[in-house]
Amino acid sequence: MTNKVVVLGSLNVDTTLHIAQMPKPGETISAQSKTNSAGGKGANQAVAAARSHAQTSFIGQVGEDSAGEFMINALKKDRINTDHINVTSNAGTGSAVILLDKEGQNSIMVYGGANQAMSTDIIADSEAVIADADVLISQFETPQTVAYEAFKVAKKHGVMTILNPAPAADILDGLVEVTDLIVPNETESATLTGINVTDIDSMDQNAAKFASMGIQNLIITVGDRGAYYHTPDASGFVPAFKVKAKDTTAAGDTFIGAFSSKVLKDLSNIEMALTYAQQASSITVQRMGALPSIPTTEEISAEYK
Repeated sequence: MTNKVVVLGSLNVDTTLHIAQMPKPGETISAQSKTNSAGGKGANQAVAAARSHAQTSFIGQVGEDSAGEFMINALKKDRINTDHINVTSNAGTGSAVILLDKEGQNSIMVYGGANQAMSTDIIADSEAVIADADVLISQFETPQTVAYEAFKVAKKHGVMTILNPAPAADILDGLVEVTDLIVPNETESATLTGINVTDIDSMDQNAAKFASMGIQNLIITVGDRGAYYHTPDASGFVPAFKVKAKDTTAAGDTFIGAFSSKVLKDLSNIEMALTYAQQASSITVQRMGALPSIPTTEEISAEYK
């Protein structure tokens, strides 16, 4: 079974600079090579869902430029519904510069552009596609006010809402009340709760803090260690699959998109969905780039028979 997934999020053209090691403050270094590809947390998550056979639609905004056309065409290649992507002349398409070292670790600088210029008006024109979905995902690379309006529409129609609070920022008043599941990484979780993530006990404390804020369901991703989950009915930890990483770009987004394609609204299959998501992201980190690295269901099945 796969879900109908709607992603509200960012569309960025990624420029990756391949370097031997991260520069120190004030240091000038040479890049070994440079690559360009489609990306953005929203785009990555949507493609991950689509490649796991979810019927996927996208709500977002690009500039009236060649980069915007490039991003829309990139989503269409994965049969993602792009009817709800607005094209604006008031801002350029978003972009990101990624520093990628020889160990596969990255640092990312994002220019929001048209992503951050998005207004809540876009949601009024997208109610039908949200209402028809099983899952709605949003992140923080687009305005939280837009996510809030979208999540309110989703809740009105019984659609599950997943919030990926990345990059970490204070959560808008009201947004937690319409969030079913929050999925931060360990750094983002600590930023939002004030509790460092070091072990299962500290993860339980993070879960209690989020519950006090109004969000009962939590997944914390902890890189190559795995993912912690907590719901009112169960909690646990699903280990990651051990692989040699070449590029961790889009690993977390692949995880969320793949997870969204499988998870049931009542979260009764959360461990199965998390295992599948870990399998997907383990393949992503062994490949270069963002969108090009995201695997299909068939590739995941072949790797993990």
